[in-house]
Amino acid sequence: MPFQPVQQEKLSHGVVRQIELLILRGLLRPGERLPSERELAERMGVSRPSLREAIADLQERGLLVSRAGSGVFVADMLGSAFSDALIKLFASHEEAVVDYVSFRRDLEGMCADRAARFGSDTDLKVIDTVFRKMEAAHLKRNPSDEAELDAEFHLAIIEASHNIIMLHTMRVMFDLLKAGVFYNRQQMFRQRSTRDLLLEQHRAINAAIQARDPQAARLAAEAHMNKVEQTLGELRRADRNEDVARLRYQHELARE
Repeated sequence: MPFQPVQQEKLSHGVVRQIELLILRGLLRPGERLPSERELAERMGVSRPSLREAIADLQERGLLVSRAGSGVFVADMLGSAFSDALIKLFASHEEAVVDYVSFRRDLEGMCADRAARFGSDTDLKVIDTVFRKMEAAHLKRNPSDEAELDAEFHLAIIEASHNIIMLHTMRVMFDLLKAGVFYNRQQMFRQRSTRDLLLEQHRAINAAIQARDPQAARLAAEAHMNKVEQTLGELRRADRNEDVARLRYQHELARE
């Protein structure tokens, strides 16, 4: 983690500002553990009492949490744009799924464009590393690892876009997705043919970003989300057909 020596000012204030910026820019992620007190004090060039004062301030404001025997962590939930009632409403209406995919298509297109333009060499290496893991997971019969890496791949691109508003907005979106609010990601990878196509689309996104081709990266990301929307529509229609067939079967049984 890129901690730097603190410049002259009240040392605890300098520590607070630096950790705030690391969280804001996504370099410290929700749930990530900070280094030990001794290591962190040395790396930031401050006394341990000054560090403790800063950590206490950040804990009071809900940015950090202390876990007995484990250390200090970035808070898992830094706040959501949505109330619990609205989240439940999302989960119960298909319209929210359609709008969610549309929202992601627009923003992920922009993020892929920006990642190709502004991503550092390290950012691009992280994206490529996650994609290589996806290739390896693709060879397994169980798609669960590939589904998890799908989210990690997209978040790596969002982080490489270097837009803090996009970053934190999309993290909330992916938190809701991981919780199954919009749809079950595992379903996306059930059919081998769909898995193959999704991997090729991820390959195209990665290749465009690695080539630093913003237009190709944007188009590849948008094409991918179009496929996600199409697949979800097919899954919903299949579920509805199964429901209709089940009702007909039950009706026939009742008539006998």
